[in-house]
Amino acid sequence: MSSNSRLTRAYQNAKEILFDDTSKFILFSDCHRGDNSFADDFANNRNIYFHALNFYYKEGFQYCEIGDGDELWENVNFESIFEAHKNVYGLLRKFHLAHRLHMIWGNHDMVYKNPDYVKENLSSYFEPIDNKSKELFEGITYHEAIRLTHTETKQELFLTHGHQADWWNYTFWRWSRFLVRILWKPLQVWGIADPTSPAKNYKELIKIERRIKKWILRNELLLTIVGHTHRPRFPEPGDIPFFNDGSCVHPRSITGIEIEDGKISLIKWQIATTDDGILRVVRVLLEGPQKLADYQKAKG
Repeated sequence: MSSNSRLTRAYQNAKEILFDDTSKFILFSDCHRGDNSFADDFANNRNIYFHALNFYYKEGFQYCEIGDGDELWENVNFESIFEAHKNVYGLLRKFHLAHRLHMIWGNHDMVYKNPDYVKENLSSYFEPIDNKSKELFEGITYHEAIRLTHTETKQELFLTHGHQADWWNYTFWRWSRFLVRILWKPLQVWGIADPTSPAKNYKELIKIERRIKKWILRNELLLTIVGHTHRPRFPEPGDIPFFNDGSCVHPRSITGIEIEDGKISLIKWQIATTDDGILRVVRVLLEGPQKLADYQKAKG
């Protein structure tokens, strides 16, 4: 199956969520939450991520996680990840209970495409203090893709991880997972990067982006937002409407995409120092806000 066929299938089977200009969404991807070991890239930014997500929860945003939220290639099971970042999952649970949590699986958490695996591992957790099981994400469903459809304009925003355009990390993800666990995780501690990751292989990154662009043009789609390559993208109106929210494992910062008031923005959260030497987590606007209505259908 070609990347074009995989992306088309994801689009056709995507979960539809209706929205309007009063709706608010925050999109993050590629958190790669791990077990807090030396190989856990998320650990460096977890306080930034928690602060940002808490801000969005209080402000009434819906949270869309566009794949690779949990690092289940380096880690064998979810339990060790949950124990390392329990406060983060407690916050995600609040989104879930408020019906404001929408999850997409990527290549590093592709096991979540299996509803039985999700039910067994994410529905509840054991709390040793109370010596009993407690609910976590009861009834949650992971999707390959989501279509945000504007109730008035009918404009569509297609969200998916983007690894459909990466045949190695989609078709042979189990083999990639094996190599990461056995070979690249130990080497990562010494600073040796995994060459199969598009985020660390520029030539592969360009190929993946080119395939997705061709697919957008071929299908004359509106906005397409992905992750996977970890490279933020925010096109100008008139360009191919291909966006990327970046990742949560950038050095000392996380990037994401906000949708609010019928506009889209690329943002960054980072730690900044005030004049009196106090460290604060701050939001930085990188691109936008740009009206969604300014983006027209791509013409192949």
